Amino acid sequence: MVREEFVWQLIKDEADWLVKSEPLMSEFLQRSILDHSSLLEALGHCLADQLIDSQWTSASLNNIIREALESDSQIIMNACLDLSASFERDAACDKYLTPLLYYKGFQALQLQRVANWFWKNGRNEVAFFLQSRMTEVFHVDIHPGAKIGSGIMLDHATGLVIGETSVIGNNVSVLHSVTLGGNGNKKGKRHPTIGDGVMISAGAKIIGNVSIGEGSKIGAGSLVLKSMPAHATVVGVPASVIGVPLDEIPALNMNQNLDV
Repeated sequence: MVREEFVWQLIKDEADWLVKSEPLMSEFLQRSILDHSSLLEALGHCLADQLIDSQWTSASLNNIIREALESDSQIIMNACLDLSASFERDAACDKYLTPLLYYKGFQALQLQRVANWFWKNGRNEVAFFLQSRMTEVFHVDIHPGAKIGSGIMLDHATGLVIGETSVIGNNVSVLHSVTLGGNGNKKGKRHPTIGDGVMISAGAKIIGNVSIGEGSKIGAGSLVLKSMPAHATVVGVPASVIGVPLDEIPALNMNQNLDV
């Protein structure tokens, strides 16, 4: 298990090194990371700074975000695992601080985790407000009611839509323009359930109350309208199983080839 203290120390060490090697960034790094005593404080600041507009100051937004972070320690633990997921799976990510400061997929996911805390506690107006700002700022729309596990990487993330009753397991990787959408206007479970270790490639659409089994790979641009088994490679419009992925857990290696 990744410990918050270990991740936070890594981030501070990276920030210290960057202050020396890139002085032009020193004020930003000081304000965003080095002025804070914990990952919780830094995450609250970074999210609030992204969401400010003419009606909301960073301090006001930070108060909202910190309430959830301080009330549920699992949010920060999940953030640590999500940071590790980006560092380990994204070839373009060479520092732990990079997703925290710059990756909108990571930032949008943490904001959803905050919104989900308000949602679960019956404070829907706050949750919807955070979802609205997420959509405007990050071009990512994740309903606050969606249930999302840990070790998640949302790569690029632009155009990502995840509906209210979606369920996503642990160690899942999702690329841009993916939709986990509903089917029909009836209440109840109407969005997909994604198993552990699944990789969903760019532009894939998974619609309705269907299940994607653990360790499966969904090919780019696929339209999935029915449940798929575990450890399957799925591709096409409509999608079908074409074989078994070479990787036991496709989400970890991010191999988007359709070799089976």
